[in-house]
Amino acid sequence: MPTQEQVIDIIKQCYDPEIPINIYDLGLIYHIDIQPEAVRVKMTLTAQGCPAAQSIPEQVKQRIGTALGVKQVDVELTFDPPWSPQRISAEGRKKLGIPDETQEG
Repeated sequence: MPTQEQVIDIIKQCYDPEIPINIYDLGLIYHIDIQPEAVRVKMTLTAQGCPAAQSIPEQVKQRIGTALGVKQVDVELTFDPPWSPQRISAEGRKKLGIPDETQEG
């Protein structure tokens, strides 16, 4: 059974083609559920009309299945709650040159 860290490492290899940071640091992943024979990922996109709406979830599914040997990978796409730039991780903000809102000064 893969670990949470292994799944996250694989997801961090997936990118939105329009934004130069991985989808995990971009804040697109809402939940990861790991079972002995399955991994379920709940995620969103930066916008409902995102041109990569089909390719990004499929990329997540394929990479997890291939890299971790998981027989069943389910990727649920949701827009509730909608994505916002506040979901970007500190690492992602650093890569994009956006000030980290959690730091003072």
